[in-house]
Amino acid sequence: MPVEITWWGHATCTVEDSNTRVLTDPLFARRLAHLRRRRGAPPPAEARRADLVLVSHLHADHLHVPSLAGLAPGTLLLVPQGARRAVPGLRRLRHLRVTEVAPGDAVRAGDLRVRVVPARHDGRRLPVGPHRCPALGYVVEGEARTYFAGDTGLFASMAEEVGPVEVALLPVGGWGPYLGEGHLDAGRAAQALARLAPRAAVPVHYGTYWPIGMDGVRPHEFHAPGDEFVRLAAAAAPGVDVHKLGHGEGVRLEVAR
Repeated sequence: MPVEITWWGHATCTVEDSNTRVLTDPLFARRLAHLRRRRGAPPPAEARRADLVLVSHLHADHLHVPSLAGLAPGTLLLVPQGARRAVPGLRRLRHLRVTEVAPGDAVRAGDLRVRVVPARHDGRRLPVGPHRCPALGYVVEGEARTYFAGDTGLFASMAEEVGPVEVALLPVGGWGPYLGEGHLDAGRAAQALARLAPRAAVPVHYGTYWPIGMDGVRPHEFHAPGDEFVRLAAAAAPGVDVHKLGHGEGVRLEVAR
C-alpha cells in the first residue's frame, strides 16, 4: 500500500498510511499576527479531516488554536508535555482527545504506531511564555516510517534518535528573512537528509508565510529554499528521491518497509 503525502503549506501536511490520516501542525489562517499567507490558498475543508493530529511545539504557527478548533469531534491530538498549562486555549478544545507526549513515548492510532522523538528548538509559547515545553518530532510507522521533523536544528545524534525511516518531511526555511538557532535551512536540511538516509523526502516550512511589510527584505529566503534544497540534496544524498510539492499537491510513495 502506498503512502500519500500532501503539503498544504508551512509545516502542515497530511500523511495517509494504513487507511489512517495524520495531519501535522495544522495552520489554516490567511494571517497570523504579523504574518500573512503569500502563496497558496488556505487549505480546503478536506485538509481538516484527520484521525490523528501531531503538534510539534508551542509556537503559534505550529500550535494554532483556531485551526485546531475546526477539527472534527473525537480527533486525537498529540501535543508536547505541558502544553495545556502553557496554552490555556487548548483547555477549551473539549471536543478533541488531547494527549500530552514527550520524547520516547509511543502512541497507537488505527494500524499506525507513532513514536515521539526529540527536536532541537525553543519549545516556549512565544513571545512571553514562561513555561518551557519540549519541541518534538514524530515518526509515523505503518506501511512506511515517515519522519515529521517539526522545527529543529541539526544535531549530532539525529539519525540515532530518529531511527531508520523511509520518508522525511524536513523544514528547509522559515517565515522570515533570518533563521535563528534551532532551524534547518536548505543546506542544513540536506545534511540532515544525508544522516537520515530515507528513500524519499519532502521539503516543508518555506514559501508560505512572510512578515507584512517585509517583501523587499531578502525575498530569496521566501522563494528559493525548496529549489535550493533539491539542488543541495542531490549532492549530499544522491540516493534520496526529493519531491518538491506545490501548495495542495500530493505524492504517492511506494516505500514499503
